[in-house]
Amino acid sequence: MSLDTQPTTDGVRALLTAPRYELMPFDSFGEQLPHLPDGAEVAITTSPTLGLEATIEWTENAAAEGYEIVPHIAARYVEDADHLDEVAGRIVEAGVDDIFVPGGDREEPAGEFESAHDLLVALEELGYDFADVGITGYPEGHDFLSDAVLEEAMAKKAPYATYVTTQLCFDHEDILAWVESIRERGVELPVEVGIPGVMNYQKLIGVAQKVGVGDSIDFLKKTTGVVGFVRQLVGSRGQYEPDRLIDGLAPYATDPDYDLRGVHIYTMNQSADVEAWRKRRLEG
Repeated sequence: MSLDTQPTTDGVRALLTAPRYELMPFDSFGEQLPHLPDGAEVAITTSPTLGLEATIEWTENAAAEGYEIVPHIAARYVEDADHLDEVAGRIVEAGVDDIFVPGGDREEPAGEFESAHDLLVALEELGYDFADVGITGYPEGHDFLSDAVLEEAMAKKAPYATYVTTQLCFDHEDILAWVESIRERGVELPVEVGIPGVMNYQKLIGVAQKVGVGDSIDFLKKTTGVVGFVRQLVGSRGQYEPDRLIDGLAPYATDPDYDLRGVHIYTMNQSADVEAWRKRRLEG
């Protein structure tokens, strides 16, 4: 693919000026919002422990406060068409016109929707037409699904979507190679790159293992070697900051062949640290 090179500082600015912040709908959710810019775009996950209701309640509350909310409507948490109609209706009533539809982490679905594609079809049949609909991309693959299955799933979902958000990944080369691969398959949706925020290394490793990207931890260690990794851990007081990842993506930030629409920051509800880092990077 062609690369319209640009100064790294310009690329960083393109990626970080208006990112999307992902928050989990825990009790700490309300405490996170004041740390974000006014009117920030905020994605709200579906929690395996709290279910979909917490996501919708926080969507209603945060949208009323003026934030641009993107709720995750995880298919395997929705019971049936009536439940979906209720959820979608409440989202529309809250003034939300952008949703993200993953399959969901439940081993057994709560109802009739096995996959994101099933739910997307049902939304269309119910007559809902959101301005933006996001689907999931997996630059490092999936623990339980083969690459062939993932490719087939994306082909089925893509006609219902307006963008793709990638799963948490720490290696810019893996991300860019994956974008190239979907472009070769004819998927032209803009890609929102999912990146880790600023977080404690111990928490980072735990989260990465849970979402199935353990290989990324090996990448972090390889970037500086084991000794360097320990030094980085001690020198940073045990905090990871995604500088290498952002710098690796920056030259591609406005390349039309890659069509990166920005970054989606997995904050792990550590918004204050994420926002302090973002401002520092933008200030140069």
